[in-house]
Amino acid sequence: MNLNTLNYEKKQKIVLIGINRPKYMNALNSEVIAELGQAFDHVAADEDASVVIIHGGEKAFAAGADIKEISNLSTPVEAHRFVSRVHHLFNKIENFEKPVIAAVSGVALGGGCELILSCDIRIAAENAFFGVPEINIGVIPGGGGTQRLPRLIGIGRAKELIYSGIPIDAKEAHRIGLVNKVVPVEELLDSTEAIAAKYANQPAFALKVAKMAVNDGINMDLGSALSYEQRCFELLFSTEDQKEGMRAFIEKRSPVFSGK
Repeated sequence: MNLNTLNYEKKQKIVLIGINRPKYMNALNSEVIAELGQAFDHVAADEDASVVIIHGGEKAFAAGADIKEISNLSTPVEAHRFVSRVHHLFNKIENFEKPVIAAVSGVALGGGCELILSCDIRIAAENAFFGVPEINIGVIPGGGGTQRLPRLIGIGRAKELIYSGIPIDAKEAHRIGLVNKVVPVEELLDSTEAIAAKYANQPAFALKVAKMAVNDGINMDLGSALSYEQRCFELLFSTEDQKEGMRAFIEKRSPVFSGK
């Protein structure tokens, strides 16, 4: 796998994917989008990989889309082609079968903020800033921001961020539920890897089904979602991990999950 804009590292069952365009504040251009898709396809094919961490550099997770590139989009057709590739990637991440954690240091603006919205968990360093400033250049968030952001933090707060284009710091992002945890800058990757290691030791298929139940159920009416949850719960009684987990609980020992 040849990557020009990303770093790819595997630590036991954890894969770290680092956006690496420091000269451009890790702005997301077409090459980054394509390589992220390639990297996630690689993780999907790796049965020994259980969790993904996406990160950037200390000063920038990702400072949005590459404005020099998208300013050359001169027609709605060209804009459609670009934004469709972005949506395809972010949908892939959101629906990825394995947990995806964003470790955010520095700025996560525009497309960078929308990228973390497609992740399951968001861990922020104390120096992190988040925002969707697209209104300031005459457009709106086009990578899922108008849809995923209100689902995560509520319609009112999402509209405030989208209408104003003003970024917020890590403390405020945590207060409104945009991020799960805030840690010192120097502890960001270690803290995120510790969380990932916990997930990596969970029963993999049950984790996949839990993610599926939440992601799919949130778009259903409550009655349909509850019925869907029941089916997901019932399905897991066909797995070896369910039997091992309950047997270990009764025997008062730690379970040894096989992912089956």
